[in-house]
Amino acid sequence: MILNTGGRTDTVQYYSEWLLGRFREGYVLSRNPLFPNTINRIELTPEKIDVVVFCSKDYSPILDRLHEITDRFRCYFHYTITAYGTDIEPRVPSIEKSIETLKRLANEVGPGKIAWRYDPVLLTGKYTIERHMNTFSHMAEELSPYVDRCIFSFVEMYKKLSYNMPELRAVTDEDKLTLAKGMGEIARRSGLVLQTCATKEDYSPFGIQQSGCMTAEIFSEALGIRFKKTPHKGNRAGCLCMESRGLGDYNSCPNGCRYCYANKDHAKAMENYRTHDPSSPLLLGHVRPDDRIIPSKQESIIEMEPSLFD
Repeated sequence: MILNTGGRTDTVQYYSEWLLGRFREGYVLSRNPLFPNTINRIELTPEKIDVVVFCSKDYSPILDRLHEITDRFRCYFHYTITAYGTDIEPRVPSIEKSIETLKRLANEVGPGKIAWRYDPVLLTGKYTIERHMNTFSHMAEELSPYVDRCIFSFVEMYKKLSYNMPELRAVTDEDKLTLAKGMGEIARRSGLVLQTCATKEDYSPFGIQQSGCMTAEIFSEALGIRFKKTPHKGNRAGCLCMESRGLGDYNSCPNGCRYCYANKDHAKAMENYRTHDPSSPLLLGHVRPDDRIIPSKQESIIEMEPSLFD
């Protein structure tokens, strides 16, 4: 089983004490977002978890204690660093601070285990194609020796964005080609593997791979493991990633990123963060008398090496 610790909220940046506690106790509870009285119990043991995937915009809160997890589990890390400032990502550290933290993370876990996420790519009057090219070039030069690859995608123009970001302008097909060509050239010069994730467009003429961000190939190369041949399900339509299980709850990340899909109500997210109990097996709240706890189906998909005596 692949465990994604950051698909619903930034557990590393804001809930690191809770996350470390759950791994220490060996299990976590996750409330079903569609059926609120149903809780899934996930065993956090090396026998049940094949790979722990982290995804965060700031690893500094957990960096000194990350070994408590990496000493026991196979881990892969996604680090999101974009071109935006606090006008779009209000509580995300600056680009330079984020770069330094990523370098520290690489020194701790090894560069082959970190993917730099430069997404979503969006355009406004301030964040132009030219600005993206300049920022991406600077970041690629700084980060290429420390990361396994860079993953990018273009912003999805879902309805909520028209209210949250009225200054946002549509990224046209021509814009995408210009950005992809420029980013591909920058990546080539920097010796950086560049890929898209969950996009239908093919930018391979610019040296850009079309893949998923959590594939068997990526994990196998980074972690030295082989996976069984299993049906590909992905995590959503068009997804090329391996199926994974997420932790935490929506409406719980205080970062306040204006393009966020996981927070429908920022005020509610802040309230949830303030009332969070690090000692609870649930990220938000506690188990109620009418809750039903169901053990999650957890099966290893790692292919075991044949024994010398077989």
